[in-house]
Formats: sequence, C-alpha cells, structure tokens
Amino acid sequence: MPTADRAPDFLRTFSDPGAVARYLDGPRRFVPGLADLHRMTGILLAERAPADARVLVLGAGGGLELKAMAEAHPGWRFVGVDPSGPMLALAAQTLGPLAARVELVQGYIEDAPPGPFDAATCLLTLHFLEPAERRRTASDIRRRMKPGSPFVAAHGSFPQGEGERARWLSRYAAFAVAAGVDPQQANAARAAVDTNVSMLGPEQDRAILHEAGFSDVELFFAAFTWRGWIAYA
Repeated sequence: MPTADRAPDFLRTFSDPGAVARYLDGPRRFVPGLADLHRMTGILLAERAPADARVLVLGAGGGLELKAMAEAHPGWRFVGVDPSGPMLALAAQTLGPLAARVELVQGYIEDAPPGPFDAATCLLTLHFLEPAERRRTASDIRRRMKPGSPFVAAHGSFPQGEGERARWLSRYAAFAVAAGVDPQQANAARAAVDTNVSMLGPEQDRAILHEAGFSDVELFFAAFTWRGWIAYA
C-alpha cells in the first residue's frame, strides 16, 4: 500500500470527520448493487471457506462488507485492516455487537497478521493504488492465505481507450445523480476520479491478480465502472 511519506488523497479524505460521517450513505449512491456485491462476496467465499473461517478484509473502513458477511456467516471471524483510524471507528460502530468477532487493525497489508487465512476480500480499495502497488498488495494478501482459498476483489475498473474513459466517467456521475447525489457533487467526484485515481481497464486488473499469484481468476460482477473478481490462492 502507499507509504506514509506519500499518503494519497483518499487517505486524507477518509480522515476528514465530515467525509467519514457521510461515508455509509455515499458508496450506495455511487456503486450500483453494492448490497448485492456484499451478498455475492459472502456466497463466493463460502464455496470453499469453512463454517469457522478466518477471513482477511483489506480496506475494512466503514464496516459495510464486514457487517454483511458477519450476519450471513455466524461462524466466521474477521481481521479488518484499514489505514484510517476514523474509518475503523465507524466500522466498529456499524458492526455493533458483531464487532466481538472482528479484529480491527489500523495500517496497510504489511500490518495484517501473517495468517494463514481461509479467505480474503479487498473491496472498493485497489483502484486507489498505482499498478505496482496493487500487484505488491495483492501478492501480500495471497501470501497470507491458505493454498486454494478464495479471494474476492472489486473496485473501479473500466475501459481506458481513447474516448472510452471520459464516456464511462460520465456514466459514473450520471448514475450517482440518478441515485440522488447532487449533480455538482457527482461531477466533482467524477473530476476527482479522473485526476487522482489510477483506474485501469478490466484486462489489466485481471492480469495483476494473475501476476500476484492467484489462479482461476473469474469476473463475477460488472456494473457500469465497477468490476469484481473471484480468484484462488
């Protein structure tokens, strides 16, 4: 993940109390089918993860996916890792009594326990990283997983060809407006993504997972500018 001396804009944003307070509502308006993505993630992990699985969740701030998986799989225990202390505090609040089954760790992937884990997820996170950092982060996740265990990654990923990037970013903003986001805010988010986020095309993201050592990488989620993959350590 990014080093402390070059903390990215997203980390500063997720340390802002106002941004943190609004977070639980934001992703639902910008990510089509977010609740279904969380539900599918749990289903895919459960295909191979045991009933008492220990699951690594990278980018756990806010706690939405932690709550969804903890409710659906009462025997699972989790380690949730995120660099933002305020976002981890929000995760604990979101989890409520379910927090008893979750260890929250402030930091990056290198700060996570060594495992081995029965499953892992990284949702709405990897798009904040440059390609080399994505590859290193994915490799570090894989090293913490049991052989053959499932990993779900989902993040912004859409065609980057000439004219395509602008068209898909416009659709990203249009969906947010249709979901109730103020048009000025949606267009500001579009501009921020265009300027500050290292988006890649789906084929590049898939290749990074292969290069990190994952096998049988399959696309299972595609919704406008978002993609999700299931792969195995």
